[in-house]
Amino acid sequence: MGSPIRPTLAAPPELIVLKIIIPPNTELPWHTHPMPNAGYILSGDLTVEKKETGEKKHLSQGEVLPEMVGALHRGLTGNSPVTLIVFYAGTKGMPLAEAAPK
Repeated sequence: MGSPIRPTLAAPPELIVLKIIIPPNTELPWHTHPMPNAGYILSGDLTVEKKETGEKKHLSQGEVLPEMVGALHRGLTGNSPVTLIVFYAGTKGMPLAEAAPK
């Protein structure tokens, strides 16, 4: 579903780790990530959809999601919230995500 990780850093790396809680029955907006990142599912079930192909991947508690870099995608939750720990590898000031162009 993803693509090979390619070098993206032109400055010293900055690692950011966030705990993210996505409410039940949520459809996140289409977005991209400009840097490599990965999420660990602490609880709940998450479906990730790639816009270009419509491909979907379902993940559950205990699984790891290597996020797509530069590809439009979104996450969808079911009837329960999803709690993730996400590790971002970027540089100082780099956005963690970018919204889809309108």
